[in-house]
Amino acid sequence: MPTDKQRRAAERRRLQRQVERRQERAARRRRLNVIVSIVGVLVVVGAVIALLVGTSGDDDDTTASSPSPSATESASASASASASASASSSSKPAAAYPCTWTKSGTAAKQVSVPSSTTPSRKGTAKVRVQTSRGTMTFTLDRAKAPCAVASFLSLTKQKYFDATSCHRLTTGPSLYVLQCGDPTASGSGGPGYSFADELTGKEKYTKGVLAMANAGTDTNGSQFFVVYRDSTLDPKYTVFGTVSSGLDVVTKVAAKGVSGGGSDGKPALPVTLQKLTS
Repeated sequence: MPTDKQRRAAERRRLQRQVERRQERAARRRRLNVIVSIVGVLVVVGAVIALLVGTSGDDDDTTASSPSPSATESASASASASASASASSSSKPAAAYPCTWTKSGTAAKQVSVPSSTTPSRKGTAKVRVQTSRGTMTFTLDRAKAPCAVASFLSLTKQKYFDATSCHRLTTGPSLYVLQCGDPTASGSGGPGYSFADELTGKEKYTKGVLAMANAGTDTNGSQFFVVYRDSTLDPKYTVFGTVSSGLDVVTKVAAKGVSGGGSDGKPALPVTLQKLTS
């Protein structure tokens, strides 16, 4: 039979083992917490990287806006009133004149650059736009964007826009545009040259406005967009005119939404620019 001394020694050993086991369990919990924390940080970092990559897009794509423009919606009472307010000639464009026609990529259709680097900066020009859904009239403002207007008229004369599809429709929540002007209908096609932005910093993209789409600063080419409802965009897109008649052509297309659903993509109701004349 064990003595009292032996029993006390055995009890001390038992208690010591309990303490050691508790310490081991605590250490395991600490290690697990550290691992969970590291995994959490990696998940957050991965999500941020994915977001940055996803929103950066393809450098070759020419788009009207970033994926998340400011959320402000306000329907205009009439196309002519709001468009005239936005595309007036009261503000001079930024220093982009004389125009510089810079070689850029491969032309979707073979065309020449505009014949002049100092086109007229006075008055307006009318362009008749026959589409598969009806006819529109564009009024281009030379005083507001002489280079953009000169390029558009040059491409019109060379039949660059004829028989091309409008490849992009957006239906909100703050961007309402139909984008056209790319013969490839891919969002990356252009005329083989680019020119500088013509901006005042006060541009408004209200119902009926015509503006140049771009892929960044001074990357204007042939793609443009028609605003069919007041939209919120940073003033980074050259406004060069208005739709003075026939905006209902675009609103009819917009009413059918985006192909496959969503708010940004090919229009569910296809529309082709059949012939432009100036």
